[in-house]
Amino acid sequence: MPVTETPTPWFRYTCLATDGPARLGEFTTPHGTIPLPTFAPVGTQATVKTLTPDELRQLNVEIILANTYHLYLRPGAELIAELGGLHHFMGWDGPILTDSGGFQVFSLAHRRKVDADGVTFRSHIDGSLHRFTPEMVVRTQELLGADIIMPLDICPPPDVRPEVESAVRLTNQWAERARAAHTRTDQALFGIVQGGIFPDLRQAAAAFLVELDFPGYAIGGLSVGETKEQMYATLEATVPLLPADRPRYLMGVGTPEDILEAVARGVDLFDCVLPTRVARNGGLLTHEGRINIRNARYARDPQPIEPDCTCYTCRHFSRAYLRHLFKAGEILGLRLATIHNLHFMQQLMMRIRESIREGRFHEFKAAFLARYRISDQEARHRNKERFLTRWRTPHK
Repeated sequence: MPVTETPTPWFRYTCLATDGPARLGEFTTPHGTIPLPTFAPVGTQATVKTLTPDELRQLNVEIILANTYHLYLRPGAELIAELGGLHHFMGWDGPILTDSGGFQVFSLAHRRKVDADGVTFRSHIDGSLHRFTPEMVVRTQELLGADIIMPLDICPPPDVRPEVESAVRLTNQWAERARAAHTRTDQALFGIVQGGIFPDLRQAAAAFLVELDFPGYAIGGLSVGETKEQMYATLEATVPLLPADRPRYLMGVGTPEDILEAVARGVDLFDCVLPTRVARNGGLLTHEGRINIRNARYARDPQPIEPDCTCYTCRHFSRAYLRHLFKAGEILGLRLATIHNLHFMQQLMMRIRESIREGRFHEFKAAFLARYRISDQEARHRNKERFLTRWRTPHK
């Protein structure tokens, strides 16, 4: 099929093939070209927990996400800029995406107060008072120097219309201000489409942001407690509204089943703490679903996590040994589990890209999901209750 390109001073999206709405593409940045669809491991504090940058490269990680809120508080964006910027600071020469920190701020519940100009909040570290405005968040990310940056937005409960309407209004206003404040041409500022599970609000938000002509578009406000069916329906209503010549980023989503369903609807980029977070708690991803290596059933199991897995962990160690490390509280267990889970995710994304190139994505998706056991439904419900409690706690 013909190649579609959108040139910008530093960034270019190229669509190489499609299989229905699913897209195979590339996004060129100053620090490398990202194959799409892809998954970005989360390095909140300028590190993917337990792993070195060299290990991430060996796992074929293409892009890392870091957190603006946390890096603003500690060690500070000015210090990172003084030391050469985020890439040099953390020893990673590939692309980096920084989120705005807005989700973390709005999770502070009674520690934050929102107004039309921004949000005032108290640090979770020492209680000190801080202020985020759209302009200040852009300035902070310009100091950090990430390749892709995000404007300040509001992520509301997905199904409470008055709160979603207010969030869309402020998010759009803040996006316009962020666009005007952004000065670095070697950074791509993406727009964020909010709107909860309401198609008309998603449509209005997308129309407004497309007029601002961002180099890429993120879909926010999902995986915060809505059902999977609601998420997928929202994607179906939202993705077609976004420009075909720009990358599409689904924020905070990273289970294998959700990635496959989102790719099927035209999404290109994902991030989530799930693969690394569950790894540190003994949760290992397999093609049959997630297993808990702490379970007694693995105490004498001589098999690797998955017999056909080629990751370092599976090539060298048994389930019994991994269980021993977790029961003994050894740090190596966390590292080996993280290596396996990120290998699993990178292999999944590689196979997705191959299947789109070969025109068999939907067959691949059906075969994967027929075998994979979904295990996060109860956690999803708990996350919703936790999110609603944080959001609705009176702001002081």
